[in-house]
Amino acid sequence: MITPERMAAVDENAAALGVARKQLMESSGNAVAAAVRRVAEPGATVALVCGRGNNGGDAFVAARFLDDYDATVHLLGRPESIRTDIAHENWEALRASESDARVVRDSRALDLGDPDVVVDAMLGTGVTGALRQPERHAAERINECGATVVSVDVPSGVDATTGEAPGVAVDADRVVTFHDAKPGLDGERVTVADIGIPETADLFVGPGDRRVLCRPSDAHKGAFGEVLVVGGGPYTGAPALAGRAAMRAGADLVRVACPAAVAREVQAFEEGLIVRPFDGDRLTPAALDHVRSLAANHDTVVFGPGLGDAGPTLSAVRDFLAGYDGRSVVDADALQVVPEVDTDATLLCTPHAGELRAMGGPDVGDADWRERLDAVADFAAEVGHTLLVKGAYDTVTDGERRRVNRTGNPGMTVGGTGDVLAGAAGALLATVDPLDAGALAAYANGLAGDRIVDREGYGLLASDLLDELPRALWGGRDE
Repeated sequence: MITPERMAAVDENAAALGVARKQLMESSGNAVAAAVRRVAEPGATVALVCGRGNNGGDAFVAARFLDDYDATVHLLGRPESIRTDIAHENWEALRASESDARVVRDSRALDLGDPDVVVDAMLGTGVTGALRQPERHAAERINECGATVVSVDVPSGVDATTGEAPGVAVDADRVVTFHDAKPGLDGERVTVADIGIPETADLFVGPGDRRVLCRPSDAHKGAFGEVLVVGGGPYTGAPALAGRAAMRAGADLVRVACPAAVAREVQAFEEGLIVRPFDGDRLTPAALDHVRSLAANHDTVVFGPGLGDAGPTLSAVRDFLAGYDGRSVVDADALQVVPEVDTDATLLCTPHAGELRAMGGPDVGDADWRERLDAVADFAAEVGHTLLVKGAYDTVTDGERRRVNRTGNPGMTVGGTGDVLAGAAGALLATVDPLDAGALAAYANGLAGDRIVDREGYGLLASDLLDELPRALWGGRDE
């Protein structure tokens, strides 16, 4: 089962894999025609009521497959207002073939005649809310005509996620939906058509996964998260890289809680970081009151960069996680205590293969990516947290849902790239769920590295990723 939002991402990822959208529309239209054939014999009268998006484009294609029926296409609106190139191309193909294709400029004058079947192809799964004109008048005409109604993807006016209709909606006898079932559509009336989208369009992270991000023009300060990085002591660069990456990934405010002994060095990396030091030269249980009070006022905590693995530090990590119920990215040495802690926190853990073994997880160093994915998913289900296991193929899973990222290159074996990944994941975790945050952070981090190596060759620094990270996250979706 797939939500409409995720379906849009999968469509985009399929295009990035080389499966042309025009090819998918051809398959969708064929599936719609097959649905018509299941409810009416050749020669029957079919009225196809079409919107100006890809849903209508599917019906334009279907009409070409229904040449042994008395089919009429009714386009709601001017042909010049058809919203996508592929839908427009299929409209022109109908006109060129002398099909009965009519332009409905006023839906109140829509005349369906006395059809045996009506194909509802006005609006797809991405549209929510009550129907507006001209679709509302058209839905009323469809419901009044007494024909068998076949809806394309979802009955117009019905929310494909909830199954609810906030106003007038098409009363469909049959629904043909594509690729996978939608949460709001069930029952014998629904047919799921395979239109040739590869499984990997959903499994492999791609440009479509950026759709979980949004940046409304009326957003206020803090809307995109405040991130606390807890790190430093033995190392100063790691918490600074994580904090800077969180800023580059879109967090509104980033603070770093680090030992006072290294606070000045951490601050020196970036003026925009807000440093909140605690006493000492490393994290210990004595600093936890300070860290907890800071964490309570942040959307996410990135815990681990540069902390080291001293006994008192790991004890502090255990105590913090045991009493924390917010969202956290756990990285580096802090990872090893996660399986032994009973916590109400929502964790995104970011180990490499060696750190995964230190957590008590499987040895996936030489495993094929498919075997790796199965093993990591089993371990994620066991520990009850989302895992992002870094490697040539990054594996992201919460034990049920799974993603694999293929961006990145051998130049990213340099130290610090994992700190950048952890910081970016922390920023994303403030606004999206752990699986999406981990998948998108891995994709953007790797894509940033790929662009640097393509441009400059090997020898990149982890800090080089920072300038590329915003474009990797927010760049054009047609890349």
